[in-house]
Amino acid sequence: MLFKQSLLDKIARNEVTLAFRRWKRPTVKVGGRVRTASGVVLIGRITVVVASELTEKDAIAAGFPTLGALQEMLGPDDGTPVYRVELNGIEADERVALRGDAVLSDEDWHALTQRFARWDKAAPGYFPSILQAIGAHPEVPAAVLADKAGVEKLKFKQDVRKLKELGLTESLEVGYRLSPRGEAVLEKLREHRL
Repeated sequence: MLFKQSLLDKIARNEVTLAFRRWKRPTVKVGGRVRTASGVVLIGRITVVVASELTEKDAIAAGFPTLGALQEMLGPDDGTPVYRVELNGIEADERVALRGDAVLSDEDWHALTQRFARWDKAAPGYFPSILQAIGAHPEVPAAVLADKAGVEKLKFKQDVRKLKELGLTESLEVGYRLSPRGEAVLEKLREHRL
């Protein structure tokens, strides 16, 4: 579920509390969380509604100036259900704080090396090599980095997301960069490989 930045600002101010989507089935779950550039959007109840029964109040709660604008976004009725999704605000993304934490405790380092060991069973050294590639080539498109690593772009992006979950990388408009935590981990990897 994607949100424009202007809408995220309104969700954060509690001015937008609903979203409407035409889906074959929901792409979010009740109680779920959607990570965005502004934080984590909290998902509340999800119900199927009849598009023709939506109101101006619904449109305004979803950030649209008019009911017509909401109906235009939903498009013509093609039989695909319309879902009403309650938005329960935005929380800070815990990965953001983690990215800036470049001081690794022994416990942090142990947890990270265990994670790398589990991931690297299929391809030893693969995840540290991703960190090295991103560190050496920030803002380089994923396709280029994937090609250099000898993997498909989709797999590479999925693997970078695993590193992002640990607060080690940051996505940019084009490519990635290491976070301060990622730089600290890369430096520690270099020390332990010498």
